[in-house]
Amino acid sequence: MTEPRQRGRSCPCPGVRTWVPILRWLPRYSLAWLQLDVVAGLTVGLTVVPQALAYAEVAGLPVQYGLYSSFMGCFVYCFLGTAKDVTLGPTAIMSLLVSSYAFHEPVYAVLLAFLSGCIQLAMGLLHLGFLLDFISSPVIKGFTSAASITISFNQVKNILGLQGIPRQFFLQVYETLRRIGETRAGDAILGLTCLAVLAGLRAMKNHLPRAAGADPLAARISYLIVWSSATGRNALVVLFAGLVAYSFQVMGSQPLTLTGSIPQGLPAFQLPRFSMDAPNGTVPFRSMVEDMGVGLAVVPLMGLLETIAIAKAFASRNDYRIDPNQELLAMGFANILGSFVSSYPITGSFGRTAVNAQSGVCTPAGGLVTGALVLLSLAYLTSLFYYIPKAALAAVIISAVVPMFDAGIFRTLWRVKRLDLVPLCVTFLLCFWEVQYGIVAGVLVSGILLFYSIARPPIKVSEGDVLLVQPGSSLHFPAIEWLRDTVCSHALAAASPPRSIILDCRHISSIDYTVVLGLAELLQELRKHGLSLTFCCLQDPVLKVLLSADLEGFQHFPSWEETERCGGAEPRGCGADPFASTSESSLLPTRLIQ
Repeated sequence: MTEPRQRGRSCPCPGVRTWVPILRWLPRYSLAWLQLDVVAGLTVGLTVVPQALAYAEVAGLPVQYGLYSSFMGCFVYCFLGTAKDVTLGPTAIMSLLVSSYAFHEPVYAVLLAFLSGCIQLAMGLLHLGFLLDFISSPVIKGFTSAASITISFNQVKNILGLQGIPRQFFLQVYETLRRIGETRAGDAILGLTCLAVLAGLRAMKNHLPRAAGADPLAARISYLIVWSSATGRNALVVLFAGLVAYSFQVMGSQPLTLTGSIPQGLPAFQLPRFSMDAPNGTVPFRSMVEDMGVGLAVVPLMGLLETIAIAKAFASRNDYRIDPNQELLAMGFANILGSFVSSYPITGSFGRTAVNAQSGVCTPAGGLVTGALVLLSLAYLTSLFYYIPKAALAAVIISAVVPMFDAGIFRTLWRVKRLDLVPLCVTFLLCFWEVQYGIVAGVLVSGILLFYSIARPPIKVSEGDVLLVQPGSSLHFPAIEWLRDTVCSHALAAASPPRSIILDCRHISSIDYTVVLGLAELLQELRKHGLSLTFCCLQDPVLKVLLSADLEGFQHFPSWEETERCGGAEPRGCGADPFASTSESSLLPTRLIQ
């Protein structure tokens, strides 16, 4: 959000305004903002309650834990967040990760939220948000697309009313197909009907023409009714399904599988448990951490990645700025305090954030209304949740995650850069086996491709009386042997050795000590064969390093003209970039080494 412009006064503690962003916008809060924030908060609340119940099922936890995870993040983000549109809470992606690392045990899930929050908070304090930049877009797309399929298929059993289906994806597919004859007709009919209604309402909202202020009152009211129905479609569908289930219950027959009893009341505010009672004894904290393993890295990183990506997207769309490190702090505090009320790890929700933005929210205060609505549901409405059919919640989940599958990314990468299909496909395929293996493998493959490009930069070689060598990027220690081999293979193996070698350094903006040593050895090796190596077009930081190293036989010139006058090279100014234009005529035959 933009900074409030206040000429007449300044905050006595400017550091507090940096760490607590609510102080930036609260002094100029207005009644008009309050009205819009209340409407947006209520709209998001009607979306989050049914989604929270459904996502708890994805996480493998009792459904009340979805509600426990849906209010603290709203309150914390109001004070510490920097994006007016973002809403925190349970999401499909995070619920899938929790199901992998919490082993369907609430104690593990709550402790995972606490530890993830501590890691996120530490990253924010140390300004380590840049680590998220090492998770490439193909890895993210591969993970979200695979998650869309696995989460959707995980809900097919609830649509069909099947029990005892394993959670491992391949076993799940096998068992579902094997037992499809056991489908409960009531669950299937209701689930498919809910899916059709949700799809229709989504399409209606996407194609709904916006009402203008000059339209008749009846047209504006109609628009508001249709828009509200389409935006709150999850709540409407769950309410409709619940009424159907209650009607069957009153008539004495129940063909639907219901959610069942949910404990009423607010969760106790207490520290998360650092040990767990088990049939064969107590599982200590150390063993619980070892059981979570790589999840302690995957969960906080993916949570941060999802939140910051959403915040940046809506900040760009709505013309305000966010502070990524402050977002890390907000996420950390939200998960830590959330664990005190039995929340599992939360993150930013793209779907609910979109609803928040479309509802006209003005500040993060809309989250206070959403959180309050969740608390009211926990306090007074849990007895009504008994009648919600599982097939309806499954339809809500499938409707939410299907748009996450991006089929076009495969075609796009094939057209733009096919090599990026490797980390995409590795992540996509391995996520069907285990989520953590897919993400880690995708990051490793992306890292290997990155390191290979650093170790093998493009080098353009122009052969003739003078050997011109032009690296296409900066030189780092993995690349020095590649450069030495390239120079020596052309200079020493040629039938007619060149008079001298010129290293054009215009694209080299930085070098390290290993590169300096490699260049010293290259100078010495060429000198043994009666050849000289001359540097030209050195950038100031690189020249400073080379002069400080005091290399024996080091000589450099600022341009080709100077090199030509002193060494007899054919003139070609440093202003002409051989990597930028290959159509330019050259006096020397060239070869690009990659």
